[in-house]
Amino acid sequence: MPRLTPDQFLQELTGAEDLLIVQDLDGVCMQLVKDPLTRCMDPAYVEAVAALDGQFAVLTNGEHEGRRGVNRLVEQALADPDLPKREGRYLPGLAAGGVQLQDRFGDLSHPGVSQEEMTFLAQAPSRMEALLMERLPALLPQLHGDDLAQVAKAAVLDTQVSPTINLNGIFAFVPGDVTCQQALQTMLSELMHQLLSEAADQGLEGSFFLHVAPNLGRDAQGDERIKPAAFGDVGTTDIQFMLTGSIKEAGLLVLLNQHIKRRWGESPLGDAFNVRTAPHSPDALLALVKERIPAERMPLLVGVGDTVTSTASADGTGWLRGGSDRGFLNLLQDLGAWCGQPNRVVLVDSSHGEVDRPSHADGSLQGITDPEDSLRIDVLMPDGPDQYIAWFRQLSARRSGDPVR
Repeated sequence: MPRLTPDQFLQELTGAEDLLIVQDLDGVCMQLVKDPLTRCMDPAYVEAVAALDGQFAVLTNGEHEGRRGVNRLVEQALADPDLPKREGRYLPGLAAGGVQLQDRFGDLSHPGVSQEEMTFLAQAPSRMEALLMERLPALLPQLHGDDLAQVAKAAVLDTQVSPTINLNGIFAFVPGDVTCQQALQTMLSELMHQLLSEAADQGLEGSFFLHVAPNLGRDAQGDERIKPAAFGDVGTTDIQFMLTGSIKEAGLLVLLNQHIKRRWGESPLGDAFNVRTAPHSPDALLALVKERIPAERMPLLVGVGDTVTSTASADGTGWLRGGSDRGFLNLLQDLGAWCGQPNRVVLVDSSHGEVDRPSHADGSLQGITDPEDSLRIDVLMPDGPDQYIAWFRQLSARRSGDPVR
């Protein structure tokens, strides 16, 4: 089917009776940057989200709280650290892949997470730094002493429930050196698997998994595949150490369950439903919805993301498909097919920032999708977050009756 233009899509959603927009953050409403601490958020976007109260939720692998959390960006955008909580301007929804739940007033919880798991996560960033200091000298011999320590420290994102190592700053020391970039990606994978083993030694086997971003789907063992660096596409930049169950597909059902509770007065999946108790496979998640949620109570779902990948397999027999947004967008599409709603998938071009990503520019979507891909992209935002924010503000104004300022 032909894709919708943003204007056509705006017209379609303006009169939707029951709408839920589920949106990723980095690369969608903010440009991708090498140092996440330099991110900024448009205050007009924050206000547009508030006007769509009850019709919008975030679903991100980032986090709400902490010095790196999106809540700090909201406070900076509104130039008042107290206003968001007082007036309900925080971004509601799920962070850390689904284990960090927040309402628009910033009330936050971690359903299903144990104290032992939280303790291990609190210690993980310092352990990541130490392991980087052991492994980086062989790959970056030009760095020594304090310079090396500074690079290692900057690479570790000390978030509360999804500590991460980000290679973007390290890649800056080897621009265009694909061989070294790939060696750094391999090193990162080995380091993070060592951390998984250390968790198991402390009685936490099965508590965590590694989220690779961007990735090329899963291998036979169920692990996410690294996307190797190539000329013009740096591939995998981050590996997040995440709590088991922190997958966006499960998060989508948590948000759907909450939305139906608000609208109909009851939680079809139960008030205690969370990503840690949810099934993990897309088929099982879809089956759960079919079993427990009446089709007539399903809202029109719109999924917005930027990270979807597709690369031809080395043997030429198929495609390796992945990306941190692919799973929830696929499930959202399948839910629409089941209940007869024209659920929509929106893809924002995140190649405009500081990180090398495949672009929408030539219309081919090479590296993003392929001719056999089951994921149908309904709307493209080729001009990136700026285009999406302008479109989103128009939608919010139309549905709330407030003019765009």
